[in-house]
Amino acid sequence: MLVLTMSFATALMAAWLLLLGRVKKEDWVSAAYSKVFDNTAAIKKLILKDKLRREKLKRIQGPAAFGAQLFLRDLTKEIKKLESANECLKNGNIKGLNTFMMPGYVLQREIDAIGKGGLHKRIIMKSNELYGKKHAVNKTRQLLAKLLSYPIIGIASMLTAGVLLIGAGSTTAGTAILGIGTVLIFVLSYAMYDELSDKVKKRRNAICKQFPGVVSKLALLVTSGMIMDRAWKETSYSQESEIYMEMRKTAEELDNLVCPEVAYSNFINRCNTKETARLASAIMQNLSKGNAEIGRLLKNMAREAWLERRRTAKKDAEKANSKLMIPTMLLLLTILVILMVPIAMNFSGI
Repeated sequence: MLVLTMSFATALMAAWLLLLGRVKKEDWVSAAYSKVFDNTAAIKKLILKDKLRREKLKRIQGPAAFGAQLFLRDLTKEIKKLESANECLKNGNIKGLNTFMMPGYVLQREIDAIGKGGLHKRIIMKSNELYGKKHAVNKTRQLLAKLLSYPIIGIASMLTAGVLLIGAGSTTAGTAILGIGTVLIFVLSYAMYDELSDKVKKRRNAICKQFPGVVSKLALLVTSGMIMDRAWKETSYSQESEIYMEMRKTAEELDNLVCPEVAYSNFINRCNTKETARLASAIMQNLSKGNAEIGRLLKNMAREAWLERRRTAKKDAEKANSKLMIPTMLLLLTILVILMVPIAMNFSGI
């Protein structure tokens, strides 16, 4: 049995090494593109955090400012490090890439059932929503490469470690690694896919929560006489959250003379919620009718959005109450035990 297990682990490792040897330039380019995109997104988040840090420091005066500087760490070095890594990748230096996932790129390229299968389609649909069409293909290949490559090398490593421990006399530890370790590899691999779904769900929920504020601002600006394009742009730069960032992308497309129908359709596809679809569709239908008609539509939409937001908040509160029921019952039982045990002990002693 141990010989078969070790042979299987060796075969998996040999297959992984063989695939690694078949990696082509296009695979490295795709991996580098995704890495640059990830680094750029991380840089933007760090810049925003550093901006908030500086604003907090400005509000703090006196001796407390020195302590605040120590507590609120400077992010400049991390930003420069990521920028330097991006420059290296753009110049063709692939040292910063994760070699462990590269065999997954080979499997996608050489096996159509993997590279164009159902899992690929599901991932690319979610990636379109999160990253946009421009980056979705490479981000899909990146995630699928991890889902394909990590289990191969992970299972091979776990099986080898388990066999070696059993051979050394540690039967319990070796068996645990063979069983639990292998299952854990599959669980972690599924968690990477589930994380993508979770990001999409959280993003949609965030957009729905932010929508009433957006449509209220648009209604106010449009009814005060501002043209729709200008109102959209002003609203998009008023905050840094999800829906505002998507509106900003649409504003940039409009500035670059992209057809309004195309720009707003892209906004609908990126947000993928019924509220934003209704908003963008109303704007597209009323582009030629002036501000009077769209102003009334936005006012009605804002009123309905706030009513829906209150209903959603009420449902969320009810869900929270139901989730708190079990901890509350456990706490009540604990209190009852604390009270009843001394009483029962007194009665038994009488």
